[in-house]
Amino acid sequence: MNFRKGRRREDPEINLIPFIDVLLVILIFLMVTTTYSKFTELQITLPTADAQKAVEQPDQIDVTVDAKGNYTINGEPVSFRDVAGLASVLKAAARPGSDPVVVVNADQFAMHQMVVNVMEAARLAGFGKLTFAAQTGSGK
Repeated sequence: MNFRKGRRREDPEINLIPFIDVLLVILIFLMVTTTYSKFTELQITLPTADAQKAVEQPDQIDVTVDAKGNYTINGEPVSFRDVAGLASVLKAAARPGSDPVVVVNADQFAMHQMVVNVMEAARLAGFGKLTFAAQTGSGK
């Protein structure tokens, strides 16, 4: 039995009009939202200077701490009773009216407390710049 005799078979059709409309809307949206930047240049000639740059050598106090607990300041061995004594020795090593950098050179086997004593003495002496020296590489 053939039940489809009265109907005509329709071919499916693809309507491209809505697809084209959507693409045009997207294209218009992109064109409106895109910013075009124009780079402008200002032609200038900078002045030149022939002076040489001055080499600044900051004031520096070298404090060395060895593994046995001996302290040296700028290569001179010092002795003191407490941290306040070390602070007074640091003040004496500095030039008047200067704010030197205190460089701590501590042996790797020096006790931690010895380095803390130097830090505290620098604070008591009023020196705000403190740095530590380290050896690069394997050190052998």
